[in-house]
Amino acid sequence: MSIFLRAMDRLADFIWTGRKVTLRFSAEYRTACYAVPLINKLLAEDEDGDAYRTAIVVWHRAERPPLDIFQGHTSFCRIDGPLQWADDTPLPLGGLILSPGVTAHLNPFEAGALRDHMQQAIEDAIVVWVREHDLYSLPPVPEQFDRRKADRKAKAMIAAWAAEQEAGSAPESGRADTGECCSDEATDAPCTGGRKGSDND
Repeated sequence: MSIFLRAMDRLADFIWTGRKVTLRFSAEYRTACYAVPLINKLLAEDEDGDAYRTAIVVWHRAERPPLDIFQGHTSFCRIDGPLQWADDTPLPLGGLILSPGVTAHLNPFEAGALRDHMQQAIEDAIVVWVREHDLYSLPPVPEQFDRRKADRKAKAMIAAWAAEQEAGSAPESGRADTGECCSDEATDAPCTGGRKGSDND
């Protein structure tokens, strides 16, 4: 690309920054009912929108639609769809492993076996976490919660931890107990679970 074209591209980016565009799509009714709420979440110009858009960055890098993404600290595994059915057996079309010094494409059977293995590892990790943090002793609560209250309390916890970290007094667990995070309200269940966990670390 010539220097002139690159300059024009940069100028266009500068001119259009902050401007809104109108998007129009045609879709089948059932597809639209499912897609429109997702599109609205992706287009939100706030922290939620940023988080949703970041979550699907991997979609742009994948040749096939991802069925599962398993991300470690330095290693990455993607299981590719669309899911295929062989008799009663669901199989992915393939997969990808990225790890230091490794780039490997998986065939359907390798990807299916690794997917089963990863799902079992996740199940085991969750059950161990539940036991170690004594979550069985907590009463069941609704999955839904008061988003505004929960976010405010969570951000207060993070701010308190960051202040302690800066002062050199943050706990080794990386969590700070503000003493005000949680209440007895059922809608604040995620925070209650967090307090239970930090008490047992």
